[in-house]
Amino acid sequence: MSLGRPDNAIARRLNRALTGTFLSLRHRNFRLYFVGQIVSNTGNWLTNVALILLVLELTGSGLAVGLLAACQFGPILFLSAWGGALADRSDKRRFLLLTQSLEMAESIGLAILAFLPHPPLAGLYGLAVVGGTLLAFDNPLRRSFVSEMVPVEDIPNAVVLYSAVVNVSRIFGPALAGLLVATVGFGWCFALDAASYVAVLVCLHIMRPADLYRRPPTPRAKGEVREGLRYVRSMPSLWISFVMLAAIGTLSYNFTVTLPLFVTDGLHSTGTVFTVLYSVLSAGAVVSALVVAHRNLVGMRHIIIGAVALGVTMLLLAAVPGVDAAVPVVFLVGMASILYLTSTTAIVQVEGKAEMHGRVLALQTVLVAGTTPIGGPLLGWLADTLGGRAPLVFGGVVSLVAAAFGFVANRRYIPRRRDGVDPTGAP
Repeated sequence: MSLGRPDNAIARRLNRALTGTFLSLRHRNFRLYFVGQIVSNTGNWLTNVALILLVLELTGSGLAVGLLAACQFGPILFLSAWGGALADRSDKRRFLLLTQSLEMAESIGLAILAFLPHPPLAGLYGLAVVGGTLLAFDNPLRRSFVSEMVPVEDIPNAVVLYSAVVNVSRIFGPALAGLLVATVGFGWCFALDAASYVAVLVCLHIMRPADLYRRPPTPRAKGEVREGLRYVRSMPSLWISFVMLAAIGTLSYNFTVTLPLFVTDGLHSTGTVFTVLYSVLSAGAVVSALVVAHRNLVGMRHIIIGAVALGVTMLLLAAVPGVDAAVPVVFLVGMASILYLTSTTAIVQVEGKAEMHGRVLALQTVLVAGTTPIGGPLLGWLADTLGGRAPLVFGGVVSLVAAAFGFVANRRYIPRRRDGVDPTGAP
């Protein structure tokens, strides 16, 4: 009997697991997109975190941080649905070249303000609004473009790997922000972000348009946004998950507001510690995203489980006594958050019609980020009034209530097969 066989069997299993997890990277266009988005998203998170720390340093106010979030994501609430309709009838690659170029210009503007001796708060808020407006159109484009770079059977894997890209960026971006702020100042954070857009622009330019799996564009017509809303209402798996997302996106999934206030007011620590904890949270999200990619966890069941896990881990984080205890718990929060959010995104692209992807994903963006103008200032006010731990407690309870709603609504409105199996994979 060969002593090498067990090792060979382990190697084969490991190879199959890795191949299945990274299946979508066999497509050249998606590989280019994957690389470009890692670099660009790292720069985005570098700017997001640096801007939070700059406003916190200038004001020392939780409400001011919440208002910044409202400026960044408020335009999404009003414009993202139209951005999704535009994505459904546009050449996504060409449109992305435009939006990414304009976002690079916005980062240059932030760098110029940050290099001033006394950066004007109004100017920072104004450029945050500009960035939010661009994001309202760019976000549904980036996310719906994923399904045009791979064949239908690889879409679930590609969606989850794209989520992994975002979360890998959330590891390095905040950590880099903390390092640069402590050593060379805020201005270089925004300047480096502007430079990072070069990578995604180059990758978009050298893609092969002939290799894209383009769906016929949706003809321009009146009532496109209303049509998207009617479509979501017609599919129980979508409207149930979106009702849950409205609550969780508004009051739970606001870590750029809740985490820095928890660190500074709850743990009485520094902005540098916030960047470290945010990187740890993102590391947990990456691990979870890879598990979801490998096991294809895209059913209603996983949305409900993810909401429960998010609620429980947020309550645990609110109770930790210090920074050391917060590290492993915030890792678990990151894992739970991405299990929930990725499953919610994947069910849209797997069960929804291709011609509706832009509009439905734009609606999802509204519920995750566009509700921040409501949730951000409210959570900031809670932190100023009741302490830095209060927003985490509130968000954790909301997640558990949303999970309970999803469980009951799924049982009531989604028909089961005769063998008792739920077609969405719910319990």
